[in-house]
Amino acid sequence: MRLRECIALLLVLSACATSAPSRESPTARNPRLANLQRAAELPWRDGGRCVVREASQPWPALAERCFAALDHDRIRFADRTGRCAVASAGAVTLGVGLCLLAAPEIVVGTVIVVGVVVVGVAIKEALDAYEWRGSGSEEVEPAPQTKDAAQEPSANQEPKPQPSGQDWFPPGPTEPVERERRPECRPVPVRHLGGNAPHNQCADKIPNNSFRGWDVLVNGKNFDGLVLATRTLWDVKTDDFEKQPPRSQRFFVRMKLPELRREAKLARECGYDFIIGVRSAAHRTVLFDEDPTLRVVVMDWC
Repeated sequence: MRLRECIALLLVLSACATSAPSRESPTARNPRLANLQRAAELPWRDGGRCVVREASQPWPALAERCFAALDHDRIRFADRTGRCAVASAGAVTLGVGLCLLAAPEIVVGTVIVVGVVVVGVAIKEALDAYEWRGSGSEEVEPAPQTKDAAQEPSANQEPKPQPSGQDWFPPGPTEPVERERRPECRPVPVRHLGGNAPHNQCADKIPNNSFRGWDVLVNGKNFDGLVLATRTLWDVKTDDFEKQPPRSQRFFVRMKLPELRREAKLARECGYDFIIGVRSAAHRTVLFDEDPTLRVVVMDWC
């Protein structure tokens, strides 16, 4: 079963799990509040803005859309039952970690957070708003009311502030979400291309690489690495650049430049940053000289 199908199954299970809420549990009657409380126990790099934006969705859908916003340096996943390893065999989206996180009920010990969690600012504001309004109240749209003559403001009466329309929840940027919903923009782990073992080992050592041991297919292109925490795609160059004469170095860079620019464009179209990793300062200097818009990093781990 592919992971997308697994997420669909989890959505069904989530609906079944909440189909018969307890009369004594306000949270059970309010899935949005339940999602916010569950997300408050996890570390988020964006302060929880994605969670607040998607909180009305079933938890599996929220987990999928906001997985990239997690602080992956502080969270560990342990598939104790092996269920997610089977479900993720197709590696369609984000693998075992997402499968475990998206489960309707998280099994103890499968999602491990390192250190103390400070509730994200956006999540805290949303929860405070529920507390202010009364967490047990149902979110029902108010019925339209007519204004009679007695309610008309007088000349000496100060006008009441009008509602902002935000309903206490700060709006988040919508553009990245739209990009994430494009199938071609969702990262797909794929096997390393070619048989260059040193190159692959160098790519796997990219700091915080989310898919070590794999290339990542995004927008029709195989990239050498992806750091989900910062939404950054990598292309690694392991040529012995510094051993070539200067004229050959510049010729080599100019030959590769159109493809590097294309990769940067494909990454930007899906909302990712793009970094080129090289082994020598000489390589970085020539690349920057030819195109200062490219981000180039000397890989001291190769």
